Amino acid sequence: MGNKFFEIDDRTTLESLMTDSRQKPVIVFKHSNACSISSRAYREMEKVEADVNILVVQSAREVSRELANLTGVRHETPQVIVLRDGKAVWNASHFDVQAGAVAKALESHS
Repeated sequence: MGNKFFEIDDRTTLESLMTDSRQKPVIVFKHSNACSISSRAYREMEKVEADVNILVVQSAREVSRELANLTGVRHETPQVIVLRDGKAVWNASHFDVQAGAVAKALESHS
């Protein structure tokens, strides 16, 4: 994984990100190692000039479900969710996962 990707692999990390989102927008990228669309989305997320918290669904299914429960955003992969003040303020999935769109979402929720 790239040097600005931080893996989310447990609920404690997810809870910390929800708390961090009270100070600044937080990016969560749900990624599947078994999906070509997700591989394309990964390449897009490598272009994002911010920290990307990556949740690999094969190894963190329960955390993925918890994120969906906390945010009310239906699970999809690939998917990007921007958190702010403990809530999902923007999301995109599949071919809508684009670095420019993520950057604009961060800017509008800073």
